[in-house]
Amino acid sequence: MRLDLADLHLFLCIVDSGSITAGAARANLALASASERMRNMESVAGVALLERRSRGSVTTEAGEALAHHARLILRQQDILNSELQDFAVGARGTIHLYTNTAALTEFLPSRLAPWLADRPRLRIALKERTSADIVRAIHSGLAEAGIVSDAINAEGLELHPVAKDHLVLIVPRNHPLAQRDRVHLSEVLDHPFVGLSQGSALQDHIDDQARAAGSLLDYRIRMKTYKGVCEMVDHGIGIGILPQDIARRYRRRYAYRTLLLTDGWARRQLCLCFRDWKTLSAPMQSLLAHLGADTNTL
Repeated sequence: MRLDLADLHLFLCIVDSGSITAGAARANLALASASERMRNMESVAGVALLERRSRGSVTTEAGEALAHHARLILRQQDILNSELQDFAVGARGTIHLYTNTAALTEFLPSRLAPWLADRPRLRIALKERTSADIVRAIHSGLAEAGIVSDAINAEGLELHPVAKDHLVLIVPRNHPLAQRDRVHLSEVLDHPFVGLSQGSALQDHIDDQARAAGSLLDYRIRMKTYKGVCEMVDHGIGIGILPQDIARRYRRRYAYRTLLLTDGWARRQLCLCFRDWKTLSAPMQSLLAHLGADTNTL
């Protein structure tokens, strides 16, 4: 049998209304067209589906079976349409968002939580990368969008600032630099450092800046978390570089001094980065609009 969804819909309209005439009207078809389609359905099925009577039509045993399965098929179609609509408006599926370390740890959690709570069928895959890696991924088409530092060269891409992300130096209270308010990275390259674990996008970025200044940082130890870095600096193990908001938060627990880094690359803003708003998927547009993209200018 080859019955399309329109045939099944018409058949149920006839069954539910009790006559071909009323069923045709409910299905927005002319009576002649509806009658012809019913004859074709019965011809394809090879069995009568309706018993015509003077006051209407009733289903045969075969017609009852068809009506049962037609309801299941059309109900499944409604579910499918609903799910596809969810995908279209960004309420279902998986969004792959590339992000640097600062955005991953500080900016995104509070922004994503309420948005995801309203979309229980949606998943987000966060991929931690350096800002440079994210820009390359977007340029090459491997990523739709990401969150990067504005210190990166993103020529040809859209950048929309959403948060400040200045980097600072933290030093033990008794450190020779503790009485200063600001410092340039080149002034501290010969000091022992406490860093984040290898693979951290932020630490990779800092290492790149140190190499550009002509040196490699001397790590006494690398820690997996910002908290671990702060605790090590508090105990005099070395100095470290962290986002300003994180350094401010942990200073309540650990006794270290915070110095502003005067390097241009350290005075950063977090930016949404993408190639062209019009080519983004609907789910990604919805997410970026929530994160702060100014859609009035796009």
